[in-house]
Amino acid sequence: MAATPTYSGMPAHIAIIMDGNGRWARARHRPRVFGHTQGVKTVRRVVEGASEIGVKCLTLYSFSTENWTRPKAEIAALFNLLREYVESDLETLHRRNVRVRILGSRKGLTSDLLSLINRVEETTQENTDFYLNIAFNYGGRDEVLRALAKAAAAGYDFEDMTEAEFGQFLDTAGLPEVDLVIRTSGEKRISNFLLWQSAYAEFVFTDVLWPDYSVGDLQAAISEFNLRTRRFGNLDTSEVA
Repeated sequence: MAATPTYSGMPAHIAIIMDGNGRWARARHRPRVFGHTQGVKTVRRVVEGASEIGVKCLTLYSFSTENWTRPKAEIAALFNLLREYVESDLETLHRRNVRVRILGSRKGLTSDLLSLINRVEETTQENTDFYLNIAFNYGGRDEVLRALAKAAAAGYDFEDMTEAEFGQFLDTAGLPEVDLVIRTSGEKRISNFLLWQSAYAEFVFTDVLWPDYSVGDLQAAISEFNLRTRRFGNLDTSEVA
């Protein structure tokens, strides 16, 4: 069997907007929930594969603060899928030394789901091999507002506050900023996802619907990332006459 490829230019933090579950299901004349169920299977496949190829930090966009406008039955199904994923995979993730963090607001979440989130975060908080973040009930603007409220409660003077100091109040405190954002399904927008952390991220868009996304697709995105020239706002001296 061929060795699993690794990448010398591995992004420190990859974030994925998992899009296309509904369209995938509709193309098969199945309900949207069927697509979400298949999407969870893809999560398992991509998380395991990402760890094997050397990714250290992965954030997945699961449920946004805007998703509350969806039908109640679909919302309930998404909540149940998070429960099932965490409950069924927690032991395996912990054994693989994966730290799991659930990003987002706790408002509107049921007591049993809050208890489950606390359990998975506490169980894995000392793990260091791989960092898996699930953005659930998450919105980038909401995160900034919550961070501002925390900073104010901590007594910070915003006029003198540094970006590093502000970062400690974000949901991703202690994690590297995002290097690569991937969005599936052909859509080309950020959708209120990790707005602060993605300030200088590279974006890769693919037409592949999330249930069909593979580790090979992830490898292709990383390869494209490694072809990019990242200047972070600095002048490219090769362009100077």
